[in-house]
Amino acid sequence: MAVDLSGTAFTVPLTYDTFGCKVYSAGPATPDKLTPDVVINIQGVVGKTLTTPDGKKIDTWGFTDPTGKVATPTYLGPTIRVKQGQLVHTILKTAKGPHTIHHHGIEPTTANDGVGHVSFEVNGQYTYQWQPQHAGTFFYHCHRNTVFHFEMGLMGLLIVDPPEGPGKLYQNGPAYDVEKLWVLDDMDPRWHAIGSHDAGLCGQDVGFNRFEPKYFLMTGVFSNKTLTDPTTSITAPLGKKILIRMLNGSYSVLRVTLPVDATCSGMDGHGLGKEPWCQPYVIPANTPFEVCTAQRFDLILAPTKKGVFTAKVEFLHWITGQVQNNGAGVIQTRITVT
Repeated sequence: MAVDLSGTAFTVPLTYDTFGCKVYSAGPATPDKLTPDVVINIQGVVGKTLTTPDGKKIDTWGFTDPTGKVATPTYLGPTIRVKQGQLVHTILKTAKGPHTIHHHGIEPTTANDGVGHVSFEVNGQYTYQWQPQHAGTFFYHCHRNTVFHFEMGLMGLLIVDPPEGPGKLYQNGPAYDVEKLWVLDDMDPRWHAIGSHDAGLCGQDVGFNRFEPKYFLMTGVFSNKTLTDPTTSITAPLGKKILIRMLNGSYSVLRVTLPVDATCSGMDGHGLGKEPWCQPYVIPANTPFEVCTAQRFDLILAPTKKGVFTAKVEFLHWITGQVQNNGAGVIQTRITVT
């Protein structure tokens, strides 16, 4: 019999991998399991090959929905969207080695946190039980060999709406009419060619001390197409408010320049303005601001005139501060106000 660090005894097959992590070949029972309000099905890992702007092939991994709601594998996992206070079950079914799901910014019990060395890793199936207490923008990712698996694409957005649903950032908070999801990412093709799920663990030197991205994406769209791609570009009538949910899923520091005033109304899954000491603030048009890895910004735009405007995101080296890939690490997209 093995005992998880949450204190709950599991009588299921248990092994320890080469790196000392607990791996269950059959999913243990979820501690204190209750009837959920929402069930999310996630399959991991599903491979997908992307064609880069210069015509090269690059292998990525992704989460997908085994029930068929997201039947075709995509780079970046399907967006999870629930309401504040709902009891949620995320059912992870694994393939190609053990994995976990960590709901980043959510505070579940230890067994449901998806951090392998703290709890366990899944080589079969496990139901993560969690209940979000705050509306905002979060994300989820695999927490086994995190640095590598995150780079390979095992992540996705997690949105928690207020109890009344979309339309307000949080309960009694600012309203919005148009919503756009921006997930920024960079890729070093050398990392993607390594192949082994466990590369780089426990001191194994595979070159992860160097990260030299050559490709840059916004919500799965390469930088050469983001200017007009409907996944990344924004169109809104004059007088309507735009909410941009932005996640820095890259290993670069982002320098973001928006062409219109933006009110930062939420950060890292918490609404600004819910407490008197933490108020929203305005980022004036064409004023650059920086976003660190894993940071999320909820930005509300209220354009005052019609036109076509260009937003810019620059990927900066974390040491030198220079734009990545000899200045090529830039993404542009359009905001069209009709």
